[in-house]
Amino acid sequence: MSDDVDTITLSIEADDETTDDVTIPAGLVDLVAEGDQTTAETVGDIALLSFASRAHHIVHHGQDTDEDLEAQEARIMDLFEERFGVTFGEATGHQH
Repeated sequence: MSDDVDTITLSIEADDETTDDVTIPAGLVDLVAEGDQTTAETVGDIALLSFASRAHHIVHHGQDTDEDLEAQEARIMDLFEERFGVTFGEATGHQH
């Protein structure tokens, strides 16, 4: 049954010239897209949200953080706010 679900493959290119492809169900992109967002914009939003969430968890709920890790978390939170116009805490209701 899962083979009947349409998928979409996106290519990711990094500054170091490495690449990867990721395939996801197309309907999930449509489900989480806001307004007239493109597929790339939607997946970009999800990627940034995921990194911000993971960084937050590691720094605030994990163990063995250091200044470098805290700086990485602070930077992703700045990038989050630049992209979405609200803080991570405002977007998720999870404040510290």
